[in-house]
Amino acid sequence: MTRPLPKDPMIQQLIAQARRSQLSRRTLMSGAGLGAAALTLAACATGDGEAPAPAEDNSANDKTLNWDNWAAYIDEDDDGNYPTLVAFEEETGIKVNYSVAVDDNNSYYGKVKDQLALGQDIGADLVCLTDWMVGRLIRFGYVQEFDQANLPNAKNLTPSLQNPDFDPGRTLSLPWQGGFAGICWNKEKVPGGLESVADLWKAELKGRVGVLSEMRDTIGLIMLDNGVDISADWSDDEFNAAMEIFEKQVNDGQIRNIKGNSYLEDLKNEDTLAAICWSGDITVINAEAGDKWEFAIPSAGATLWNDNFVVPIGSGRKANAEALMNYYYQPEVAAEVAAWVNYITPVVGAKEAAMAIDPELAENQLIFPNEDTLSNAYIFRTLSGAEESTYGSAFQAVVLGS
Repeated sequence: MTRPLPKDPMIQQLIAQARRSQLSRRTLMSGAGLGAAALTLAACATGDGEAPAPAEDNSANDKTLNWDNWAAYIDEDDDGNYPTLVAFEEETGIKVNYSVAVDDNNSYYGKVKDQLALGQDIGADLVCLTDWMVGRLIRFGYVQEFDQANLPNAKNLTPSLQNPDFDPGRTLSLPWQGGFAGICWNKEKVPGGLESVADLWKAELKGRVGVLSEMRDTIGLIMLDNGVDISADWSDDEFNAAMEIFEKQVNDGQIRNIKGNSYLEDLKNEDTLAAICWSGDITVINAEAGDKWEFAIPSAGATLWNDNFVVPIGSGRKANAEALMNYYYQPEVAAEVAAWVNYITPVVGAKEAAMAIDPELAENQLIFPNEDTLSNAYIFRTLSGAEESTYGSAFQAVVLGS
C-alpha cells in the first residue's frame, strides 16, 4: 500500500536534523589496524564448502524483523525514533528491531561468517553491506533468493543498478543507498581547488593529504587517474601501477593519514587540507562545522558504490524482510530517507517526491545525480576470491607500514 506524501513540517524537521548530524553512513573504525587486515585475509579463505540451505520462512507466524545497518543511515527524529520505520510497523504490523551493527564490512563479516557458513541465524534478517561484500556473500551462497512477487516496487530500481555483475537481475540483493568517492579540500587553505587525484600530490600539500582505508575507493581513484576503467576488465599490472603510486606517496610523506571516517576529524583540525573522501560526509561536515570544504568528482572520474539489502541464509523471516524492502522502494518513502542521509537513493521517482519537499535537495547532484554526473562515476569491478586476497594483502601491507 502506498503511503501519502508526508506533510512538509515533519520533513523539514528531518532535513534540519540531517544538516545538524555529526555522523556519517560510513562511520568506520579509525585507521586500518591489524585486526581489520586479519579479517580481510581470513575472509578470503572461507566459503569453499557446499553452500548451506536457506532457513524455512516463518514470517506468517512471526511478525518481527531484525535489521542491521550502518550508523546515521536512516531518518531519525529528536527522540531517537525512525519515522519511516514507525510508519512501516503501523502499516504492516511487523515489529522491526533496528540495530546500528555495521561499522565496517570486514569487521561485520568477521562476526558472522562462521554462522553463515553453517546456515545458522546470525540474529539479523536483513543486512545492508557494500557491493563487493555482497558479491562475496553471493559467491559463497550465504544469502537467500527473493520472492519477486513480494517486491512489486522493485520495478522502481534505477535501470543502471538492475544488472550488476555480482547479481544480474537483482534476485539476491537490492540497493539501499549509494555514494561517490572523490576528492575534497579546505577552500580557505587551498583556494585554487583541485581537479584531479594527481593534484593531491602537489608539493604544497605534502604531509597534509588524507586517503581512505577502503581499498576500492583509494586505489580505484588512482587507477581511474591512470586511465583505467575500473568497472571493466583490467589486469594485475594496472592494479600494481596504482599501488606503486600509492606506496610512493605514503613513503614520501605526501599522504599523512589513511583512515576510515575519522578522516573528517583530520579535515576539521586541519591536519589534512585535502583528501580522498566520501560525498555524503562532506555535506555533513559543512553543515556541522561551517561551509569550508568542497567535494568534487575528479576529472578522471569518481568511484560509485552502493550498500545493498540482503537476507542472510539463516533468516526465518524472509517475507517480512521483503515487505520492508518493498516499502522503502516507494518514491515518497525513499525521498524521506534521502532528506536525512544525504546519499544517493536508488529509487526512480524519489527525486520528484523530494521536489515537493525541498527543491534544493532535489537538485543536489550528490543525492540525485543526473546522467551526466553518473557518466563519470565507475563501480570497482567484482574481484575473484584470489584477487581479493592478493590485492587486499598488497594494500594492507602499505597501510600497516605507514
